[in-house]
Amino acid sequence: MKKNDVLIEDLNDIEKKLLPYIAEGLTAKEIAPIVFMSHHTVKHYISEIIRKTNARNRVNAVAILIRANYV
Repeated sequence: MKKNDVLIEDLNDIEKKLLPYIAEGLTAKEIAPIVFMSHHTVKHYISEIIRKTNARNRVNAVAILIRANYV
């Protein structure tokens, strides 16, 4: 697997659920009430997405996932 390769199976269901909101540019505070979580929990899952994609930040993570046809 190359550095930025990520398999959608590597993301858990909650992380997959957050992807469209992250792609829209919503903040953790904006996403939290939509998905019925605290913004701290949402931030945790966003951090996990960034880690799993080996991205530099959330924008880079979304770009990686778009290139991989996941978003």
